[in-house]
Amino acid sequence: MAKNPEEMAAAMIANLKEKTGKTLPQWLKIVNAAKLEKHGEIVKLLKSKHGMTHGFANLVAHKTLASDAGSAADATDLVDAQYSGPKADLRPIYDVLIAKIMKFGKDVEMAPKKSYVSLRRNKQFGLIQPSTKTRVDVGINLKGVKAGGRLEASGSFNAMVSHRVRVGDVKEVDRELIDWLEKAYGEA
Repeated sequence: MAKNPEEMAAAMIANLKEKTGKTLPQWLKIVNAAKLEKHGEIVKLLKSKHGMTHGFANLVAHKTLASDAGSAADATDLVDAQYSGPKADLRPIYDVLIAKIMKFGKDVEMAPKKSYVSLRRNKQFGLIQPSTKTRVDVGINLKGVKAGGRLEASGSFNAMVSHRVRVGDVKEVDRELIDWLEKAYGEA
């Protein structure tokens, strides 16, 4: 049974023809012919016009846009791209966060995507995303924890996490933030 996101994606790709009637290259050809550029548009097309389930539509959208870790030549390329250009000054925030998070345990897994890095253990416990040229958003899965102060409800930020902390300076990567992340890690 697949255990990490890459293994799960590989299993889905292997089952794609059986479940949807077409192989991944065939679906990529269909999506590319539609000339859609946004993930949500691709998912909507595949679900509404082709009857695909959300999971498979999401997979095909990621593969079309090469926005998942498995599609990148190197996962570090995805992170480097996130912190380039106007967001380059945010890289020290990311580096400090990752250094502290990696101390949680040997089972911490970083899964870079096109616009953020997923933080996983048995399941996702957080994410790091350079949202603007002046701010990194740290998403945290803390089910049952009331939002307050810096710990905001995630709202429309990202449905994959329950809370968000906005970080604009390395000094804001403090004990409070790391404690929230470590609690989420412990629950993952």
